[in-house]
Amino acid sequence: MLSASIQYGGRSFGFNPAAPISIALPLAPGPQQVNCFWAEPVQIDVIRVGDFVGSVAEGGSTNYKRVHLTPHGNGTHTECYGHISPDAAALPGCLSQYLFVAWLISVEPHCRLDGDHVVELSDVQPLLQAAPVPPQALIIRTLPNDESKRSRQYSGQNPPYLSAELAQYLVDQGIQHLLLDLPSVDRELDNGVLAAHHIFWQYPANTRRQATITELIFVPDAVPDGLYLLNLQVTALELDASPSNPVLHALTETDGWAGH
Repeated sequence: MLSASIQYGGRSFGFNPAAPISIALPLAPGPQQVNCFWAEPVQIDVIRVGDFVGSVAEGGSTNYKRVHLTPHGNGTHTECYGHISPDAAALPGCLSQYLFVAWLISVEPHCRLDGDHVVELSDVQPLLQAAPVPPQALIIRTLPNDESKRSRQYSGQNPPYLSAELAQYLVDQGIQHLLLDLPSVDRELDNGVLAAHHIFWQYPANTRRQATITELIFVPDAVPDGLYLLNLQVTALELDASPSNPVLHALTETDGWAGH
């Protein structure tokens, strides 16, 4: 069996590189795929030029197709501070590495008096404090966690979001990468305030240019809360956001001390 190890926070952890866990929702055409913010469904069109048809099923020599998608509205995506900046920073330039120690937690959003469901600081703080080492990334799985998340149509439904206080706490705790199974860290319609986005990136006063937010993940129930090695895979797309494939490897502490 393959095995590998990392040293982090003065401790050693092992993992099996042959046992990856993708927490991405796949991009596929059609209206039954997960969707938010009134984005058009993903479209995949066959390229046709003269006598050439880019479909083997239709008699062509190769498959050659065009994909139309909206990263923020179709499936799992990762975004950088360029999402709320006029310079529209490109995501690949915001990531200097792609492997991070991540802590996975499960929380149930609270219902506020106005009817909004919000992941509050009180929900997350004790769970984050229980991490065996300070993580670089935090993965939030909201409860209940049913399979309908794979195809849910969020537009106009005012889905759950994160409180501003929680966003500030994550910054204070050094969380560089936040992943969650919601369409956004902010309320669906908030008059453009986007408080949690601004706080998490500390934009514009002290912008955290290496921090990212990944939305619309899905973590199956079979994946337990705990410590993981996160491989945050994004496309080399010169845009503020990219379709992404976050991949987890469960970490197990091993004997030995890294010494740093």
